[in-house]
Amino acid sequence: MSQQWTHLVRFLAEEDGQIHLGQVDATKWPDVGLATFKGEKVDARLVTGSIYDGVVNQRIMHISQLLPPLSMEEVPIIRCLGLNYFEAAKEAKAPIPQTPVLFVRPRTALNGPFPAKINVPKIAQDGTSDYEAELSIVLGKSGRDIPEDEAMDYVLGYTCSNDVSARTQQFKNSQWSFSKGLDGSCPIGPVLVSSSSIHDPHNLRVRAIYNDDVVQDANTSDMIFNIPKTISFLSQGTTLERGTIIMTGTGPGVGLFRDPKVVLNHGDDIRVEIEGIGTLINKVHYE
Repeated sequence: MSQQWTHLVRFLAEEDGQIHLGQVDATKWPDVGLATFKGEKVDARLVTGSIYDGVVNQRIMHISQLLPPLSMEEVPIIRCLGLNYFEAAKEAKAPIPQTPVLFVRPRTALNGPFPAKINVPKIAQDGTSDYEAELSIVLGKSGRDIPEDEAMDYVLGYTCSNDVSARTQQFKNSQWSFSKGLDGSCPIGPVLVSSSSIHDPHNLRVRAIYNDDVVQDANTSDMIFNIPKTISFLSQGTTLERGTIIMTGTGPGVGLFRDPKVVLNHGDDIRVEIEGIGTLINKVHYE
């Protein structure tokens, strides 16, 4: 019987310089993001097919460069939640929302793990470029009006993400899509872990590490709206297409509310580390 992937990477291979899907051995490489960042020679068994139906074969190649687990062409849209952690809402001195706070990112915001850089355009080079460490889910099939008790069946897998934000632009109006939709402002990775391999997505430690300092340390158990509620809410009268990325919100500790404030500056190192998934590493680049 063919083996379905559990820890999927999309990568350029050392052997042929081509893009492949692969399965990494999580017992050997529990954090493929850190391993490749350190220059370790990481192997992967090739996956035949797409992210939706791919099976693992015996051919092994080595990772030259990690790419986002999904290509831009595979992502119809990125749906996002704001103020979805109790402690983050308290930090922002905001009332606990009664319905999910929503915004969208275009797929052009998609970015990958190191060596991909978070590109900060001139409009955001004003001392307010910020990070948000988040668990993201990827939908494996399309659906509409999805009941909560069926919602988890739509989850293909989980990955790390960074909801990079241009705060000055964000607070100019009530709609956040422009300020959070700049090109390359949504890195994801380093691996897509199947839903079957994450025992409880509502009990995962999520940290942001800025230049070696832990600036966010939260747990997904603090979510106001859990994953089934989120998927069900978003699908009301609305088709959620497969490949949709849903960013589930961030915990306390974002740069805006720290004292002193923390800003993403040119050359900074920002990481999102999630238990059971690994570390998404990026450098910051001011264009």
